Amino acid sequence: MQKTFTQFENFGHSLNAPSYLIQPNTTEDIYEAFLLAKKKGLTVTARGAGRSYNDAALTGGGIVLDMRGMNVITEWDNSTGLVTAQSGTTLEQFWQRVEPDGWWPPVVSGTMKTTLGGCLSANIHGKNNFKMGPIGEHVVEFTAILPTGAEITCSPKKNADLFYSMISGLGMLGIFTSITMQMKRIHSGLLIIDALPVHNLHEQLSALLEGAPNNDYIVGWMDCIAGGKSLGRGQIHAARYLHEGDDPNPLETMKIKNQILPPRIFGVFPKSMLHYFMAPFMNNFGTWGINTAKYVVSLSKHTFRQSHAGFHFLLDYVPDWEFSYGRGGLIQYQSFIPKETAESAWTEILKLSHKNHLPSYLGVTKRHRPDKFLLTHAVDGFSLAMDFKVTNNNRAKLNQLLQEFDRIVLQAGGRFYFAKNSETTAETAANFYGNETIAKFKKLKKRCDPNGLLESDLYRRIFAD
Repeated sequence: MQKTFTQFENFGHSLNAPSYLIQPNTTEDIYEAFLLAKKKGLTVTARGAGRSYNDAALTGGGIVLDMRGMNVITEWDNSTGLVTAQSGTTLEQFWQRVEPDGWWPPVVSGTMKTTLGGCLSANIHGKNNFKMGPIGEHVVEFTAILPTGAEITCSPKKNADLFYSMISGLGMLGIFTSITMQMKRIHSGLLIIDALPVHNLHEQLSALLEGAPNNDYIVGWMDCIAGGKSLGRGQIHAARYLHEGDDPNPLETMKIKNQILPPRIFGVFPKSMLHYFMAPFMNNFGTWGINTAKYVVSLSKHTFRQSHAGFHFLLDYVPDWEFSYGRGGLIQYQSFIPKETAESAWTEILKLSHKNHLPSYLGVTKRHRPDKFLLTHAVDGFSLAMDFKVTNNNRAKLNQLLQEFDRIVLQAGGRFYFAKNSETTAETAANFYGNETIAKFKKLKKRCDPNGLLESDLYRRIFAD
């Protein structure tokens, strides 16, 4: 089993850590890596596609297991919608296998490049969290290997404590090897999209709250730079499935060729070059202009049809878009706040970012509901994800600002999501998880990982004693 010393980065290229790279192809390879780590006194972290914005897949000086070699869809039943795949399988492989047969993954992230193991570790949510919950609610069962070498199978009824803890457990209890999920039946490759403008934060949250019960998906874009009476303005996209018979040619619209995102603009200019042209606009003035233009264009309400892939995977429209933020990269700050306190908390956060001249260049809002996974981030309310550019000059000031955001979110009864936030402290985590939850998680970790081999930079930051 080969290992090489490699410099790893988070998705936003704002954090890095040197580690030994091992690329397992079998469960036995993973166990060998555990034995090596124990012998050498090293820690181990699994890494899927590396799409986390923080340090969830980094472990400085330890061993990183690149799971992408374990990417086989082992079973697919197009009559029941049950699919089984190895944990390194991506959502892209998933949907391209099932959609031509009239199925779609029930929960997907904003990019199709994420792996199933990573999705379960973070317990990702989609634009339909208010209706379908996180991805973990659609897992029938999974197998995993523990650092002890034990291989376990978990479901909501079998080893239920581990099922609800490993899903959301940030990869710190064991490593997923195989996952069985239930897909959702669809009757068209298209969705009906209603696009409507919202003029301020109150309208934005009201539209999400009132629109969610009538739609299958709902998401908001927020102009985080606008202030005054326009604070929180933006656009809502609400989507509905087509019913059986609504699409005159569903077999055609569900073909992969009618779903994939084109690699070129107008069939000529390669999208892979776009981030070079975006870079000069990634500053306060440039993004003010872009956001203002986007808002003006969105002022007319309209309805259209869009492919499932086109609606869900906006982060894949421009390849390598994150490089447009420059050498310092970017970080994303995402907070989840109850519906009763979200407006006042985000009003304070947006105003504070303006006061410090550190506005978010992109804001995305969603509607959420609670779930019963141990390390849950969900609330009966909303989420707001904000992208911030990082530079050598603003890094310390930005970190201080985000710590102040944490205080506001906690006071509002909010929570955080550890595929995103990179500033959260152990004290903050204890405040929103609660001591009982953390004690239960650490007890399970001692049981599954008695030698403490599984340890990421994220775990050390928010959980280590």
